[in-house]
Amino acid sequence: MNETIKQLSSRKSIREFTGQSVKDEDLELIMKTAQRAPTSVNGQQISLVYTRDKETIKKIAKLAGGQKQIENADVFITIVVDFNRTSFAVSQTNEIQNIDKSAEGILVGAVDAGIMLSALQVAAESLGYGTTAIGGIRNNPEEMIKLLNLPKKTYPIVGTTIGVSTKEAKESPLKPRIPFESFALEDIYDNEKVKEGVLKYEVQLKDFRVKNNMNYMQSYCEQMSNYYKKIYNRKVAKSYETQGFEFID
Repeated sequence: MNETIKQLSSRKSIREFTGQSVKDEDLELIMKTAQRAPTSVNGQQISLVYTRDKETIKKIAKLAGGQKQIENADVFITIVVDFNRTSFAVSQTNEIQNIDKSAEGILVGAVDAGIMLSALQVAAESLGYGTTAIGGIRNNPEEMIKLLNLPKKTYPIVGTTIGVSTKEAKESPLKPRIPFESFALEDIYDNEKVKEGVLKYEVQLKDFRVKNNMNYMQSYCEQMSNYYKKIYNRKVAKSYETQGFEFID
């Protein structure tokens, strides 16, 4: 197993940090490395807004639902879908951008943001830092937009913490995943395998939590029900429209 596979195979979300600083040169390297990530049609419709300012990070933690894991991180990076950049590029040809008025535009932005998130985290973790993806910034998108001074045609879609992991967090057990055969499906989507995988994983995750004194946590099915029986971030569509995104297709 090479070092890259080893790192990816042992990836975990780190929620406890020592308070030590991420080195300036490491942070720059992380972001420069992530900038090499692919984007649709080389549009580079992603920008990063990073902060080390503790008061700003505290504000982000509060907006994301009072998450201590954000507040205790040394760095917070917001991944911004940036069709403002491409709109200006299009205007240089005396044309008007329309991709931001479509469902395809939303998918392009979300996919590129996800790729960027992965690139940032892999780069940070390769240097020994811990990270956690933060979707909670969409809890209060209007306030995040104000805090980051984001113009029209941009949107703060997801973020990541970066910090020095505590020894306990670093050595915590890896959470199991759904059975591989219900995840990697050859040729066609097998609905029965997927459902069987859910039931097996329900048992597997419960056993894992009992073994690691986490039995107070919800099971997989309970957790999915808690989140997905409702639309838990109801301000997204309205804030998208306020930012200049329309849906005309």
